[in-house]
Amino acid sequence: MKKIANKLYIALVFIFLYAPIFVLIANSFNESKSRTVWTGFTFDWYVKLFNNEVILKSLGNTLIIAAVAATISTILGTAAAIGIYNMKKITRSLVINITYIPIMNSEMVTGVSLMLLFVALHIDLGYLTLIIAHITFCVPYVILNVLPKLRQMNRNLYDAALDLGCNPWQAFRHVIIPEIMPGIVTGFLMSITYSIDDFVISYFTHGSTSQTLPITIYSMTRRKVSPEVNALSAIIFVVVLVVLLIMNFNDLRRTKPKKKKEAAR
Repeated sequence: MKKIANKLYIALVFIFLYAPIFVLIANSFNESKSRTVWTGFTFDWYVKLFNNEVILKSLGNTLIIAAVAATISTILGTAAAIGIYNMKKITRSLVINITYIPIMNSEMVTGVSLMLLFVALHIDLGYLTLIIAHITFCVPYVILNVLPKLRQMNRNLYDAALDLGCNPWQAFRHVIIPEIMPGIVTGFLMSITYSIDDFVISYFTHGSTSQTLPITIYSMTRRKVSPEVNALSAIIFVVVLVVLLIMNFNDLRRTKPKKKKEAAR
């Protein structure tokens, strides 16, 4: 009975999480603009989506800003994590606690603060301010993903590589980076996700020609959200699902040989 209750609970949680998404996907094929009345199946909203310059431009802005911000954040965050890892215990604890502040802080406070900073420095709001703002809140996520991998790593690996003839750069590139690569990849993916998803900070730091997709969709809600947005959301969901399946498949493929070797031993 307990197992049935657990399975029922898990099923209800998944239904609660994913039912809205499936409703959205279904509405993207609805011939009518109505959200409640089904009048027929159509692909028209997908065709209109790829002819909608406003949405496509906003999507392009979002992807470009996310890619640039995530790349820079990953480089800065990885370097910062290595620096923090090599600090003394008290200093390291202090810096880590400071790193948590942008994550725990309200997005509205961060957005307004950055906007006031850009205005004070006479920097016009646009792509540059958006990228800087996104880097600001993405770097802490990279640091907090890379640091655990550094703690798991054997501290003597770097010294051993130097003793075996590597110079500092070769030891860092061929020994340290492969050891912390899972944390770097996770931090990069989280940075892209949060950057694409961000609305509040982007709202305060964007310019008239640098609107991201969340801001464009928000502006539509003042009137009525077009079914074209449903079509775009469905495409994004499918792309994310495919990427996750590919990543999980690759992980399973890598772990199987390791399990076979361990079983053989």
